[in-house]
Amino acid sequence: MANSGSSTLNGWTVHMTLASGQSISSLWSGVNSGSSGSISVKNAAYNGTISAGASTSFGFTANGDGSLAPSGVSCTSP
Repeated sequence: MANSGSSTLNGWTVHMTLASGQSISSLWSGVNSGSSGSISVKNAAYNGTISAGASTSFGFTANGDGSLAPSGVSCTSP
């Protein structure tokens, strides 16, 4: 998640859809809602504030076909 704006973001959410048969087995630097299909990942307590021009990231491991990337990826700030 990158903040390309001129003011600080206070919280972020990434929405995405995992391919059929994929499921999250581990996720770090965020809090996920759901583990397969359409999911969302919100910031962790320590990385929700993103200054202008800064960024943060999260990562996950998943079960299933690793050659298929998530679709419908979007980022929002509450």
